[in-house]
Amino acid sequence: MRMYVILVLAALLVLGLSCLAAFLVKARQRARKHQALAARLDAVAAQAEREYRDRTAAAQASAALTTVLPAIPQGDRTPRRVA
Repeated sequence: MRMYVILVLAALLVLGLSCLAAFLVKARQRARKHQALAARLDAVAAQAEREYRDRTAAAQASAALTTVLPAIPQGDRTPRRVA
């Protein structure tokens, strides 16, 4: 009788350890996936920040050029006819 109890306890222990191992493997995979996602998100955020700085620099350069060389005014002129 004691042998059967020990056998059942050993089987439960093996089952518990295998479930724990499966859980740890899944947790590690989830952590790796989360880390990769965070790295991609950081890269995209850095690229967006660079693009924003480039756009603002281009807008400032355009504004500076407009103050030096004003745009051609579009008054009430009608198109010229050539003929």
